[in-house]
Amino acid sequence: MSPWNRQKPVRREGRGFTLIEILLVVAIIAMVGGLGGSYCVGTYKKLLVDKAARQFLLMARYARIMAIERQRPYELQLDAANNGFLLTTTEMNEDAGQTERVVVRDYYCKPVEFEGDVQFEDIRLMVMSGEVSPEEDMEQKIVFLPNGSAESAVVQIGNGRTHYVIAVVAATGKASMYEGTAEDVRTASIDIDMQGMP
Repeated sequence: MSPWNRQKPVRREGRGFTLIEILLVVAIIAMVGGLGGSYCVGTYKKLLVDKAARQFLLMARYARIMAIERQRPYELQLDAANNGFLLTTTEMNEDAGQTERVVVRDYYCKPVEFEGDVQFEDIRLMVMSGEVSPEEDMEQKIVFLPNGSAESAVVQIGNGRTHYVIAVVAATGKASMYEGTAEDVRTASIDIDMQGMP
């Protein structure tokens, strides 16, 4: 047989994918998408907790600054029933000729309502008398005074998996945020003279 008589292989033009190949690719994409989707949902829920805790921290710091600057108490109200918090103070009502409590709403501060599963998980408030206030008996608030001090508080915000704690020191009124639970944070009175020591 001569090389000239050899038949060339027939090429099938327009050959597509088989149904099994398409289903295999779709199954792989679905598995990768499912893994990525669950990772993104978990990350999103963690970010909601982080956002709520940072908003609470910033509002506590803002309350301290405004109490000192305006020389009147500011109260950070914790609304556990509605999953949110807001800042209030007293202002003079010129029409009535008396002071009244108002909710602070400005460029830097407005009432906050938690998103998703975020909630107050633990609230430990120390009133000025030195006793821990029971959650049910009293209005839950942290009072910031004009001299820069505040009521001691430890507030845990979370969603059951992710937890952040905001602690307010009574002597200085300063607020700090920690990742973890309220049991991890000590709220005993701090000796200011000892803070600078190694």
